[in-house]
Amino acid sequence: MGIEKHQANNIARLILDGFDAYRREFIQITRGARVRFEQADWRATQSAATQRIKLYNIATRQTLASLGERIDPAWVTLADWIVIKQEYVSLIRGRPDADLAETVFNTVFRRTWPDQYLFSECAFVDVIDRAKPLFDAQLAWQYGPSNDLGELLKQVLDGAGFSIPWFDQANCIKQMVAAMQASIPLLRRPLELRFDMLKPIFYRNKGAYLVGRLAVGEHLFPLAIPIHNHQGIGGEPPSLYVDTVIWTDSELSIIFSFTRAYFMVDTDYPNELVKFLHELLPNKRPWELYTAIGFYKHGKTEFYRGFLNHLENSTDQFVLADGIKGLVMTVFTLPSYRLVFKIIRDKFSPTKSVTRQQVRDAYYLVKTHDRVGRMADTQEFSSFVFPRSRFSEELLAELQKVAASSVTLTEEHVIVSHLYAERRMTPLNLYIKDKSDFELHQVLDEYGNAIKQLAAANIFPGDMLLKNFGVTRHGRVVFYDYDEICYLTDVNFRRIPAPRYPEDEMASEPWYSVAANDVFPEEFKNFLFHSGKLKDIFCEYHGDLFTAEYWEELQDNIRRERVLDVYPYRRARRFGQMQQVVEAGSVDSKLLSNAK
Repeated sequence: MGIEKHQANNIARLILDGFDAYRREFIQITRGARVRFEQADWRATQSAATQRIKLYNIATRQTLASLGERIDPAWVTLADWIVIKQEYVSLIRGRPDADLAETVFNTVFRRTWPDQYLFSECAFVDVIDRAKPLFDAQLAWQYGPSNDLGELLKQVLDGAGFSIPWFDQANCIKQMVAAMQASIPLLRRPLELRFDMLKPIFYRNKGAYLVGRLAVGEHLFPLAIPIHNHQGIGGEPPSLYVDTVIWTDSELSIIFSFTRAYFMVDTDYPNELVKFLHELLPNKRPWELYTAIGFYKHGKTEFYRGFLNHLENSTDQFVLADGIKGLVMTVFTLPSYRLVFKIIRDKFSPTKSVTRQQVRDAYYLVKTHDRVGRMADTQEFSSFVFPRSRFSEELLAELQKVAASSVTLTEEHVIVSHLYAERRMTPLNLYIKDKSDFELHQVLDEYGNAIKQLAAANIFPGDMLLKNFGVTRHGRVVFYDYDEICYLTDVNFRRIPAPRYPEDEMASEPWYSVAANDVFPEEFKNFLFHSGKLKDIFCEYHGDLFTAEYWEELQDNIRRERVLDVYPYRRARRFGQMQQVVEAGSVDSKLLSNAK
């Protein structure tokens, strides 16, 4: 007989009510970012970031419970969901956050029909060409036109409306002008200038970012101004300073990297905000930008839409990813697409003592933890459908061999019950082949920096072999193998005891006891590198990693709740004023030295 319209409308309204409740809490957490920044409450900042990530699943579970209390899902058929979707469309039409509302609908549908993959009749799957909104987003402030760069920058800083004063605003502006004029010759001429700065401020970790663009005549430059809060010492009040200024799309892209925590950005117009950001960063996909500003679930929706569109416009086949085969994951990719897909293997190597659930927990830890620019974010999917015709025979054979419990083959499809999508990088062990000495020094220094920054953020990678790290297109080294990841404070770092007898060193078993969480840093150099040359270069920069003392000192800092300073740009880009702050003693210089 089918569902009646009023029944479909009731279900649609229940789902929308759940979405509205989620949005209210999301906005409340996000709007608190300004207060947390101005009060330098960094622990609360970390806690809020984790809380907001967890919020989506909590909210959708509550929505499903509400549906279950009022409606028996057993009598709602797939055909009924077509009608429910039509009613839902009528309810969200014209809303500035309609895109996010679609994703919540998809989640409710999928969890009601967990074995049913998405199709456009029942859910929001197809790429949507949205008409120009009826509302006026008014996303940006405009400063100018003027040919006085310093005066315009002062208006930009004042326009942010912070409630605490500037440390030395005149000097901040002077350094910004000097840096920009040194690298942008156009600014040395009396040309007409204009700034279009997004009204929402982007908060993350200890930083606040003013984001927009600079127009110099007909030339446009993306712009980000990172602002930090200097907590005064000796009774001095807190104050703000500009840490640097960013005006290239490559540097701005790193700030919005997939290896970073999500921004806190208070906006009522997420779709319009993403469009503006996409103009600044045309190489970023919309799903990456949605994810970067905290809407990682809708990022999944946009990712899937973009992926389907890519499949329609490409012909290459999925193949096994380059690199050494994983002992926990099997990894494949589409050469024309810059992501890899990871499936948990049915059986792990005997050398791996983790379970399937522990692997999933590890990936969730990375999702909710601060990735400090050194861990790749992932998108988790269930019942992901691929066209079978696009899979190489070698890949199909490998999947059936090592992940048969997760993969279902039909005549037309390859259906994976659970997988992760992750940005494709060049495995570090492959990257270093045939590199010059200069390039080896650069990348091995980066490798050590990655380990140190993870550790300072209370993350111990576990398996630190080169094959478990990748190199991004910007040359950064990033960790991406999470099955042995744990909190640094859960590890017991030990020194290898002196042998009791000469024979001890020749024995096949250690002459000392080893507990499950014991780690001996002295052993790292023996298994991380296959050549003495690589070991020597690494020791030149990061020999301290082979001492238990280094790791114990980091653990002590973490237990004393010292929050790492993380900068999504090179240390050389920072203004000299930061050095004054360090010398004043407000920032731990040892941790700072590791945050390259």
